[in-house]
Amino acid sequence: MGKSRTKRFKRPQFSPVGSCQAEAAATANGTGDEEDDGLAAELLEKLQHPSAEVRECACAGLARLVQQRPALPDLARRDAVRRLGPLLLDSSLAVRETAAGALRNLSACGGFDVCDDMVAKDIMTPLVALLRECSSGLDSNEMSPQEKADKKRNSIESIANEAVNVLWNVCECSSRAVSIFNKEGCLEIVLQYLRRFPTSIDLAVSVAYCLQTVTEDNPELLKSFDGTALRVLESALLCPVTSMEYILLKTLVAGTIWNLKDIIPSKSQAEIINAILNTLSEVLGVNAGDTVIQMKEAETQRLKDAAESEDILANANGDGEMEFQDDEMEEIPHKRKLRRKTFISDLLPSTDKELREAMALLTAQQTALEVIVNMCCSEDPSDDEWEELSSSDESEAFMENSFNECSGQLMSPLCLSHEIHSALTNCLIPKKVFEKTSSPNSDAVDICSKNPTWKPLIRKMSTIQCRALMCLQSLVSLLDIDHLGGAPALQTLAQHLSQLLFSQPDFAKHADFLEAISSALRALLQTMASKNIPQCMTPEQLMTLCREGIHSSSIGVRVNVVSILGITGSVLAKEDGTLETLKTIGCFLLEVTTKDPSLVVAGEALDALFDVFADGEEAEKASVQIKLLAALKEFQPVFKMKMRKEGRARYSPDQLCVLDNVKMNLRRFIAYQETVEKRLTS
Repeated sequence: MGKSRTKRFKRPQFSPVGSCQAEAAATANGTGDEEDDGLAAELLEKLQHPSAEVRECACAGLARLVQQRPALPDLARRDAVRRLGPLLLDSSLAVRETAAGALRNLSACGGFDVCDDMVAKDIMTPLVALLRECSSGLDSNEMSPQEKADKKRNSIESIANEAVNVLWNVCECSSRAVSIFNKEGCLEIVLQYLRRFPTSIDLAVSVAYCLQTVTEDNPELLKSFDGTALRVLESALLCPVTSMEYILLKTLVAGTIWNLKDIIPSKSQAEIINAILNTLSEVLGVNAGDTVIQMKEAETQRLKDAAESEDILANANGDGEMEFQDDEMEEIPHKRKLRRKTFISDLLPSTDKELREAMALLTAQQTALEVIVNMCCSEDPSDDEWEELSSSDESEAFMENSFNECSGQLMSPLCLSHEIHSALTNCLIPKKVFEKTSSPNSDAVDICSKNPTWKPLIRKMSTIQCRALMCLQSLVSLLDIDHLGGAPALQTLAQHLSQLLFSQPDFAKHADFLEAISSALRALLQTMASKNIPQCMTPEQLMTLCREGIHSSSIGVRVNVVSILGITGSVLAKEDGTLETLKTIGCFLLEVTTKDPSLVVAGEALDALFDVFADGEEAEKASVQIKLLAALKEFQPVFKMKMRKEGRARYSPDQLCVLDNVKMNLRRFIAYQETVEKRLTS
């Protein structure tokens, strides 16, 4: 697998506040394109209104409207970005915040094209100016503890948080934005914000996300990191954990420091790598399922206490205007009932502290797994895992049963430095990753499924399992088996993965899970085969996986299952009494070779055939009985024709290189099979 980049996280979108709720609600409940068009025009017109309150409401309405994908083209046509941009520097702090929130949602919902368009329309100029002003405003307000509650200071922090999120979004999607970030000295500004992590954790987390994005593959920015900047990151990395949000902050900072590894002095490399992996190990060591359960129980108790306090106050005042049933208390935080109904897309309202804590932990664990994968993978990214695979032997020794020696290589040779290798094992990373591959805690899933606002955590827990499986793939491929616990540990792991897979009768319906677990199984079985460790999947299980997986719409899944079949078949080919199983495998691979619409999958299936039928008496008998030679001779010109017609249009140069190699090996394998068939039939 190539370099696995940090994924884009779906974070809470901006929530309009105050007197704008009614207008934002109307926006959220829009019913048709024509209404949206009219509403967009009306809201954009109000951005120029002399009243700050009207401008604020218009920005809040737009913050909701941009979340409706059909509205985006109309907003672009009406030049929404150019109209919103100046409001980032509006005289009203409330307008600044809602304008930044609207742009945050636009950049988050619109994706790469919208972000590029925002940069082209010069959103960076007012955005950078706003970030500078907020920085100055916060720095000039060193207040006493009582003054820290001042609304203006809190408002500046909220504006800065929204602005940093806009900056993060556009930099994640636009190289031009990253270039402007570098040239405008934005690093110094956001580091000033990061310094505030002891009192402004929300802002610090947003900055950490942004820094992790802009420091990736950005050598120009790395030159700006001096000792002072690194000390800011170090301070955040070593901060005491007082909430799950601080765990998330430390994890993001660890990912940022990893991106800066090229500028860290060699004498400090081991120390820094150990600090990073210690942080990630601590994050992965937290039991997420138990934490989710504890947080939900804490929320339930808090809401019950709040309801009781409200009842006491109401009775004392003779006012019983609000009454809540127990199930409402479970589902809807007190005093937020109207907003919860109106703003259904609010993922993490600020008062839902327990939900925020649980989500922060899960996001931290997902991020930790992704950083570990990045640490394990080569520096030469590849968009297609299969590019790394091929029977690539060029020598004339091919005919002398060289298939087993040259094929079945799961990944291109990757090297871990001694420091990373030692830190991974010393910090017990393989053990922690293995634990995260288990299915999500059923009690936690059950609790979350009963509450609409907690349901997104179910998806998050499943994502962590998939990330752990992909991380496991990297570790199994890179570490010596002794560092993985030896042969018994690998066999236990194989049994664990098989149980995970086949305990879900509908596993084929879960595309992400199937791709992740098939990748992990493929790496594990390859490692076990290379060390002559007995494999644990039964032929029946193997064929069940392959028959389900080959119908997946994911090319990655289809490549994985035929590769698994090739790995297992090559092992069985050396054993006695496997003739019927080899015939089943051969027929399956032939069908994939000739019928799969993707040349990538067909090429992998050919490689698997080369592996299975390259050696062994049982394999030779099976190849003759399934008429492998005749089938391949018939397919050879078809394969060449498809490569000529589809090659350059559909596949990358690297893929074409591998396909050319497969084409050459097919010719040689046919020649080899001719000698086998002649010998067995003579």
